[in-house]
Amino acid sequence: MKALFIGGTGTISMAIVKKAVADGWEVWLLNRGNRCAEVPEGVKFITADIYDEADVAKKIEGMTFDVVSEFIGFTVDAVERDYRLFKGKTKQYMYISSASAYNKPAASYIINEGTTLANPHWEYSRNKIKCEEFLMKKYREEGFPVTIIRPSHTYDERSIPLGVHGNKGSWQVVKRMLEGKPVIIQGDGTSLWTLTFNSDFAIGYTGLMGNPHAIGEAFQITGDETLTWNQIYRTIADALGVELKAYHVSAEYLSAVGDKYGYDFEGSLLGDKSVSVVFDNSKLKRAVPEMCTHVLFQHGVRRVIENVLSHPELQTEDPEFDAWCDRVIAALEKSKSEI
Repeated sequence: MKALFIGGTGTISMAIVKKAVADGWEVWLLNRGNRCAEVPEGVKFITADIYDEADVAKKIEGMTFDVVSEFIGFTVDAVERDYRLFKGKTKQYMYISSASAYNKPAASYIINEGTTLANPHWEYSRNKIKCEEFLMKKYREEGFPVTIIRPSHTYDERSIPLGVHGNKGSWQVVKRMLEGKPVIIQGDGTSLWTLTFNSDFAIGYTGLMGNPHAIGEAFQITGDETLTWNQIYRTIADALGVELKAYHVSAEYLSAVGDKYGYDFEGSLLGDKSVSVVFDNSKLKRAVPEMCTHVLFQHGVRRVIENVLSHPELQTEDPEFDAWCDRVIAALEKSKSEI
């Protein structure tokens, strides 16, 4: 079985590539070749920029695949391009959408593939919905063999997953914890969330590759463990061996005061992480019976922290965000004394 991965070196896709190779797939990566050190032995490459459609068409001329996997298509023009490139060249086209595409807030906190797609807070999510709509239209009208995948918050050893952080990643929040400074948690920290380690995600994804039950269908892939954000931050602090000094701030306030500093908390919080969700994965488990959570967050986060602390290149400081957190906390404390 032969699979082409567009991208293939990201948080989600790298784990899938490793699992597919281990399962015996002939794996090809189509990317610019900028990050190949972690790619398993035996993977074959098509070095190209997917946005250069003419060059890609030339390089895949005469090639066919059992599966084509798209990980970096964020707007409808990207999937329209893929349709032109791979129509008639693949038995299955797998598109990574997003669980943030589900309506926020949904009518029920229990989320399944039938939950309405509509996100008024985040353009990223609305673009994913447009991509899904185009692909499903091509499936209904022409039989284009699409499978839609909706991940939620998937993480790996390179970055500690958090709710509120700056544009340079999560390290500055971890640094605040290590320095004994308060860290901002959206809302009161009691909303429910699911974090999925990328190796667990890969089990669900590879189980859908070449799976006849997956054609023309959408699947959400998440772990089964549900935590509050307070539990998530406390677990991180415990793994660091420090006291958690939580400072709770409403997501609406964070959105309002973050926008002028370039922090899109309306999208990432109001449109995603501040809303309680519990994922019903029964559809996925019917198609992929081996899917389950192997890496609980208490274990996964320790792996992440050990890796990040031992690799300085993963510790990207963000002094602007650090100062912003201090200003937000100081402003709220000042308002308390003035009322």
